[in-house]
Amino acid sequence: MPDDVTSGFLPGQDFAQLLAALTGQGYRCVGPTVRDGALVYDTLQGVRDLPAGVHIQQSPGSYRVEFSQGKRLFGWANGPQALKPLLFAPREVLWQAQRTAGGELHFSQEIPEPLPTAVIGVRACDLAALELQDRHFLETDVPDAGYGARRRQLFLVAVNCTRPAETCFCASTGDGPAVSRGYDLVLDELDEGFIIRSGSTSGDGILDLLTLQPVSPQQLGAATDATVRAAAMQGRQLPGRNLRDLLFGNLDHPHWEVVAARCLSCGNCTSVCPTCFCYRELDQPALGGESSRHYREWDSCFTQGHSYIHGFTVRPDTRLRYRQWLTHKLGGWHDQYGRSGCVGCGRCIAWCPVGIDITEEVGAIAASPA
Repeated sequence: MPDDVTSGFLPGQDFAQLLAALTGQGYRCVGPTVRDGALVYDTLQGVRDLPAGVHIQQSPGSYRVEFSQGKRLFGWANGPQALKPLLFAPREVLWQAQRTAGGELHFSQEIPEPLPTAVIGVRACDLAALELQDRHFLETDVPDAGYGARRRQLFLVAVNCTRPAETCFCASTGDGPAVSRGYDLVLDELDEGFIIRSGSTSGDGILDLLTLQPVSPQQLGAATDATVRAAAMQGRQLPGRNLRDLLFGNLDHPHWEVVAARCLSCGNCTSVCPTCFCYRELDQPALGGESSRHYREWDSCFTQGHSYIHGFTVRPDTRLRYRQWLTHKLGGWHDQYGRSGCVGCGRCIAWCPVGIDITEEVGAIAASPA
């Protein structure tokens, strides 16, 4: 062990030690795996499940997995999921009602009992998004029970990003590529292995179980240089970090019509966005009428039903729906959470079927305000 017990160097061939230590402490290890042409989080049976040598090519409307002979496990930017599906479930029961033999109704809340889960390979942009999700679901007068139950069981192993995608712009939002907070452990991947540091008491406990070597000045310098290069490689950026006044001052800008002519209102951008939290609720009664379940499931401000109120749709067309999404995320969030709702991950650009680029659309409005 190095003198500093909160950090050390883990040789690449010993990475299985980390998974074994986490498993030994009762965690289910979840990490990036290649499935259906994308990187998705799944349960890891071992190091062999991680995407060694995999790179991701992303551009507007395009996402492609590429394989190489390289040995690095984290030489990619991101997949479509982020942490959101692990905490804010795509579909879950909130409560259920049961009718007794005497005709009385009894209501019971459904609170999940998740397994302790260690997520391997979390990026800086997704930690920033998690912080925003925590504010929305937990830092309120009535914290969300389901989200909170999952959040308490989460152990986060972050990785500093060294290979951003063409669609990434986290440097301009201040959310990456280097991890700064919100992790239990953080890794810097080098050709020969990993610099590993702790960010929590739980992280300290895992490090104590590993056989680590001291970190050399050369290794530390190489890791720092890699994240600096990653920031410099990003060619996209937003025109500012607080766009509230710009966007709300241009609600009638003609460019909203330009975007609407291309947008399909499919909701892909909101599904892959790590900070979007819109949902709808619905009831599913049993056929016999003896019980009913009340569900919550993901929704999108691009759907007609999202703004439907008592026979009236507030945002009946794509222009108003796209404007709502962009002005809320980049403008209204400053009033709610003190910052933008965009962390620069670029997922909405890559996974938009027609390649709409959020940085270009905002840039067009900023370049010629109405």
